[in-house]
Amino acid sequence: MTETTGTPAGPRPFDSVLVANRGEIARRVIAAAHARGLRAVAVYSDADADSLHVAEADEAVRLPGDAPADTYLRSEKIIAAAHATGVQAIHPGYGFLSENADFAAAVNAAGLVWIGPTPEAITAMGSKVAAKERLLAAGVPMLTNLTPDQVSDSDFPVLVKASAGGGGRGMRVVRTRAELPEALAAAAREAESAFGDGTVFCERYLERGRHIEVQVMADTLGTVWAVGERECSIQRRHQKVIEEAPSPLVERLPEMRERLFEAATDAAKAIGYTGAGTVEFLATDAGEFFFLEVNTRLQVEHPVTEATTGLDLVGLQFDVAAGVALPGPTPPPTRGAAMEVRLYAEDPSHDWRPAAGVLRRFSVPDVVSEFSGPGRPGIRLDSSVAEQDAKVEVFYDPMLAKIISWAPTRRQAVAIVESALRRSEIHGLTTNRDLLVRILADADFRAGDFATDFLTGERLERLAAPLLTDADAAVAARAAAEVLDRRAAAASPVPHVPPGWRNVGRPTYTREFHAGADVAVTPDGDVTVAGVAERAGGAHTVAVERGGIRHTVAVTLYDGDATVAEVDTARGGLALTLVNRLPSGAPAAASGSMLAPMPGVITRIGAVPGDTVTAGQPVLWMEAMKMEHAINAPADGTIAAVSVAVGQNIDAGAVVAVLENEEQA
Repeated sequence: MTETTGTPAGPRPFDSVLVANRGEIARRVIAAAHARGLRAVAVYSDADADSLHVAEADEAVRLPGDAPADTYLRSEKIIAAAHATGVQAIHPGYGFLSENADFAAAVNAAGLVWIGPTPEAITAMGSKVAAKERLLAAGVPMLTNLTPDQVSDSDFPVLVKASAGGGGRGMRVVRTRAELPEALAAAAREAESAFGDGTVFCERYLERGRHIEVQVMADTLGTVWAVGERECSIQRRHQKVIEEAPSPLVERLPEMRERLFEAATDAAKAIGYTGAGTVEFLATDAGEFFFLEVNTRLQVEHPVTEATTGLDLVGLQFDVAAGVALPGPTPPPTRGAAMEVRLYAEDPSHDWRPAAGVLRRFSVPDVVSEFSGPGRPGIRLDSSVAEQDAKVEVFYDPMLAKIISWAPTRRQAVAIVESALRRSEIHGLTTNRDLLVRILADADFRAGDFATDFLTGERLERLAAPLLTDADAAVAARAAAEVLDRRAAAASPVPHVPPGWRNVGRPTYTREFHAGADVAVTPDGDVTVAGVAERAGGAHTVAVERGGIRHTVAVTLYDGDATVAEVDTARGGLALTLVNRLPSGAPAAASGSMLAPMPGVITRIGAVPGDTVTAGQPVLWMEAMKMEHAINAPADGTIAAVSVAVGQNIDAGAVVAVLENEEQA
């Protein structure tokens, strides 16, 4: 596969670019800028001072504060940073201000080059309501918009959507009229927080819809490319989890591709689009499709298109902004198949609860490229985190990395990324890795038979289960116990007496672990430890034998934590926490206390002392990692106390309210 690289041959009105973003997309744009000989400047919040995108930029400017509203959403601060460093262009990445027409206009007014579509095109598509009206006139297939007061009983289920922005924020599926008022209010709050615009609308919800999108690229000379389609139907909370190119549905219905491309180019031409953008559709298994929105920016999933075409889409963005023509009337043909999985710091088994803290180790095998390609079968890694001791903050999206595979066939692409995920070492934070592996191994997914409702109901419960079986976990616990015993023996004043052993009969292991919150794991006594080799960084390689089969298990212990062992096997990994059999001297929370499941900010309080609540009823709401989360009553009872206020920052485990039930009374 050939990648488009090098310096534009035509006019080049800028030689430097400021990246108005953070994380992996900032790193991606910086890498593309350097590949074209451009000076790259970063901006960063206080929380991101030690981030990789800051270190990789040629210069960086601090934006005081932590929250996006004080930093990455402050257009005047970003333009001031551009002037202070003498850059000539601004690339917005995705999210934050990337689809803000006022920001794009302000960049142009400041004498800087805006790397994106015109402010007029952003405005035309910025309101999903107005966009659908405009493109309906251009002949693009469309679902009817409904204002909240237009929704009739026969319209349910409906999807409440934010008019501005995207990424699944400000979206709710509503199945009954009774649920509609709260869904509208919650979606508006989330949209206002994420995009500064709380306008929402409704449209008919297709239960078995397929999310198909077309990558478009248009230059300033009138050429519009439909580069290829992507399938993005594997979603949680209306945010994409796995994306691929080409779409299995379109591959099965090849006549659909031509109609998709025609609709996408018609949409782009109708608004005079320039640069990279995405036209998104909701499709049925029969091949019908309806317009959803135009994302007037680069998409998170753009790597699968790059992998199957050899294009550098960010580089082409630079070219178009510089007035350079696209290299030909049509895009290059697609080759093979690409798969992208989004690794999130979150717990799918607990309502997608995000996780913040320190990612102690992050290592993905078989990586052949970063932020480009891959040009041969293997893994491309686009990440925001370092290999060791990366801090994940509560202020931003919980995505840690995008792991992308390319291969000649879809079957091979799935196998490559599944294997890499299983063998990745991810220590310190709960992630969705096990869920991703289970999806990739699912028979329906492998057959291309799935829709946007894939991660719901009993299927989600099954796919969100731990990847390792009970037997696998017991073997892992035996290896962890061996390493912990050796460390304890080395530190013991009485040599050669490892703890956990008895001097009568067959040795018995008394160590017990927790895997996750409440899953008890004990070492498997039938496993024989054949050898232990110590590696750097607190890691050990343990050879264990069971039933005549030898397994190699990696066990890592970290300084300052004598109770957690990170165990990696060929089938997956898990963190084992040693159970303390002695009572803790730390004060316990009062009976009935409701605790914050994660750090965040209290956004709303739905009950006051004296209110009667039922099990599962939301009592408080908090915002963490750009999403709103409800804290529900664990049982029927009466609110005895509320110990937080709206706007208050809280830590995980903080008492937010106290519930008194009849038994306690």
